[in-house]
Amino acid sequence: MNSQTRKLSLQGPAGVLEALEDLPDASIYPQPRGVAIVAHPHPLFGGTMDNKVVQTLARALVQCGWRAVRFNFRGVGASAGTYDEGRGELADLLAVLEHSAPAAPGLPNTPIALAGFSFGAFVTSHAVAAVAATRTLEQIVLVGTAASRFAVAPIAPELHDRTLVLHGEQDDTVPLADVMNWARPQNLPVTVIPGVGHFFHGQLPLLRSVVVRHLRAGAVV
Repeated sequence: MNSQTRKLSLQGPAGVLEALEDLPDASIYPQPRGVAIVAHPHPLFGGTMDNKVVQTLARALVQCGWRAVRFNFRGVGASAGTYDEGRGELADLLAVLEHSAPAAPGLPNTPIALAGFSFGAFVTSHAVAAVAATRTLEQIVLVGTAASRFAVAPIAPELHDRTLVLHGEQDDTVPLADVMNWARPQNLPVTVIPGVGHFFHGQLPLLRSVVVRHLRAGAVV
């Protein structure tokens, strides 16, 4: 963590959810662009909010002025509950979003970014589908999307310009072909990083650079 990070304990559907909030530099962004929620990889295979790819996504979002909230799904770290094959994890993500950017009459419609890695990208895709009609979704970032293992939700055509789907060419956890099979029927572009595996070992700076470029290109001025 850095000086701009604070620990949070949020109420989720299965109990307390452990979270971290990263804030942008106030001298550059006196007011954050909005709230970004970042979801981590599979809880049963060591996935946590401290995963290096998740941290890299949070840093990229903070660099571009977003207030980034990453959290542990139910049953991970100090978060209550047990693994629920994506159903409860989606409820967790939506609870974190509602806490971080409440939606109610009279409250401002906070701009939202949703990002996830691997299993977290799968859960994020369903969160996008759940809130797109009622919330201001400005950015969507899906990295190493677990299309070979889960039913990833399609991204609505009107959100394609705001969506970055990023995958490593040599991903042996989620083969690139499976992500292409998911994206092809939607005509959804996929950005492929040559020679990179699922966890972007040795290429996290490049990952961050690509995400920042996407965020800046789609920034609302």
